[in-house]
Amino acid sequence: MSKFYPFRRRASAGVALVTACVLCAATLIMPPAAVFSQAAARQQSAPVAAVNPKSAAVAAATAEVLGETSKIRQLGVLREVKSGAQSRADIEQMLVRNLDENATPAELRASELALKKLGLAPADFQFRSFVVKLLTEQVAGYYDPKTQFFYLADWIAVEAQKPVIAHELTHALQDQHFDLRRFEKWPQGDADAELAAHALVEGDAMLTMTFYVLRNPAAALGMLQAMGAAGSATEQLDRAPRALRETLLFPYQHGLTWATQVQRRGGWAALSAAYKDLPQSTEQILHTEKYFARESPQKIELPDIAGALGKGWKRIDHDINGEWSYYLILDEYLKNENESRAAAAGWGGDRYAVYEYARSGEVMLTQSTVWDTEEDAREFFNAYAKRTGLRYKDASFLAPTAESAGESRRAWRTSEGVVNLERRGTRVIILEGVPANVRADKLLKQIWGPAR
Repeated sequence: MSKFYPFRRRASAGVALVTACVLCAATLIMPPAAVFSQAAARQQSAPVAAVNPKSAAVAAATAEVLGETSKIRQLGVLREVKSGAQSRADIEQMLVRNLDENATPAELRASELALKKLGLAPADFQFRSFVVKLLTEQVAGYYDPKTQFFYLADWIAVEAQKPVIAHELTHALQDQHFDLRRFEKWPQGDADAELAAHALVEGDAMLTMTFYVLRNPAAALGMLQAMGAAGSATEQLDRAPRALRETLLFPYQHGLTWATQVQRRGGWAALSAAYKDLPQSTEQILHTEKYFARESPQKIELPDIAGALGKGWKRIDHDINGEWSYYLILDEYLKNENESRAAAAGWGGDRYAVYEYARSGEVMLTQSTVWDTEEDAREFFNAYAKRTGLRYKDASFLAPTAESAGESRRAWRTSEGVVNLERRGTRVIILEGVPANVRADKLLKQIWGPAR
């Protein structure tokens, strides 16, 4: 699901939600060495009182790189960017505080349960502790829109970090011209669009940094050498569940590709204009032509079925997955990139919800999706059915598969509850984890709504 996105203030469920929380944390921007915080969109910290001995050198480098970055990005410097150095302990403290301020224990737990229900994380995976370890391992510097300060890690030579500085100062210029703090108020329940907006912000900074490196190749080499000498580690990133890791990288890798295509088509002015006309989905990031065509996702309503599940059941999260998350959800088990991408590519809109029965620990997931064409819906339906068989090793068919010209239905019994898949025309509904004492047909009827 799409909430895995980096700068979300909260983490809900599934792939989608993981993004939100972790991205706030830290992200790799130039594999395998230059990794730094994505806290740019969520910072709540204030400048530290103690003056770090390296702060003067950071300030001098900031003034130098800001001027060059401003020329590359074609955004004027509207005000001075204050900067300084911070120790690892200072940065770690800031990151953990930021995580705690922007995601409640309940939200983190919902994210963890959704990941496990989708089979995207092992049963013993602990989301919060993992995020803390990942953040403290990867950060090397960050720009804080709230205080308008730029901080650089003091354990790596300043000269060796100029590409990092160029990236983060691009965020400072974005903030001065486009107001990055407005992304802090992103409405809940639209994680896929938030991930797309984050791809704009990070893709823009990645592209600017790329031009900076092309003009200063020695700086890039120096950064790689210095970070290697400093023992830059990627253990936690390497250990991250694939869906989480790839969603964390999405704004940087796919954002760079998208920003490059936009910039080639209309120059830097086109990228600047995108801050007023934001990409609306990861689909528009993955398929830039759909952004240019303004192909908007359909809004999907998904009723709260907690009452139908019975006393004690509670909806703990609901959001949007988007094309990127569905690719990850499918490919976790299909392990065929071409097949998974093709099945997710016809996405037209969706909404999902996660339910929990606290007394027993049961978790149920509902997903309502719409696809561009009936053939796209059929392709996704078949791919998800195949994924279900691979996801649940003990899955057994409850009844013969029902097929007709415009409809398809399948159901499996698993050790984690019943799984139902139903397609009508361009829509596909999924119930995953239906408890034994609940009739799935009643749930499906409520979700489908009145017969048309």
